[in-house]
Amino acid sequence: MKIVIANSSHNKYAQIICDTIETSAMQRGTGIAKRTPEYIMTKLENQNAVIALDGDKFAGFCYIECWSHGKYVAHSGLIVHPDYRNVGLAKQIKKRIFDYSLEKYPDAKIFGITTGLAVMKINYELGYQPVTFSELTNDEAFWNGCKTCKNFDVLTRTDKKMCLCTGMLYDPAHSKNIKEHKYNSKVLSRLKEIKQAIFLKKNKK
Repeated sequence: MKIVIANSSHNKYAQIICDTIETSAMQRGTGIAKRTPEYIMTKLENQNAVIALDGDKFAGFCYIECWSHGKYVAHSGLIVHPDYRNVGLAKQIKKRIFDYSLEKYPDAKIFGITTGLAVMKINYELGYQPVTFSELTNDEAFWNGCKTCKNFDVLTRTDKKMCLCTGMLYDPAHSKNIKEHKYNSKVLSRLKEIKQAIFLKKNKK
C-alpha cells in the first residue's frame, strides 16, 4: 500500500473517487457535498491531493482546498474504498495530507467540518480543536460548496452559525504540541448529541 502525492497521472481514478464518496454518503445517511470527476482532476493536476493505491487498485483519497487567499486550508473528500476499511487507512491518509499541508502552506490555519466521529477523532489527535463556525473562513466559495449537502437548509436557517457538522481547527501559531492532544470521546460524542438535539427540535417546529 502506498499513499502518494497525487498528480495528473492519477486522473483515471477521478470517477471511482466520486462514486465511492457518493455511495458512502448514501450508506451512512449523512450529508456530504458532491464532487464531479472534473473537479477532482483539478486537485490531482495541481498536486493538491493524496491518493492511496494497492498496486493499481484505488484504496483511498483526500484533497486540499485553499480559502481566504491562502490563510485557511481545508481537507475534503476523505474516503476509503470499502475493500480497505477498518484497517486504519483513513488515519494514515489524513496524517499524510496533514503533513503535506504543513509543508506546502506552513502559515495557513487548517480546518474541516464533519459529521463523523471517526474523522473528529483523527482530527483531534492531530491537534485540531472543536470551534464555532465563526472561527472558520468566511469565504463564500467555501460555504457554497455545501449547497449539494442534504443538510444545507440547516446551515442557511442558522445564518451559517451552525449545522450538523462540527467545525475543527488547527492553528500552527499555537504553541501546543499535537502529541499532547488526547482523544476525548465523551466530549466529541456529547457535542454531536447536542447538535442532533438542536436539529430535531428545529424540525419539530
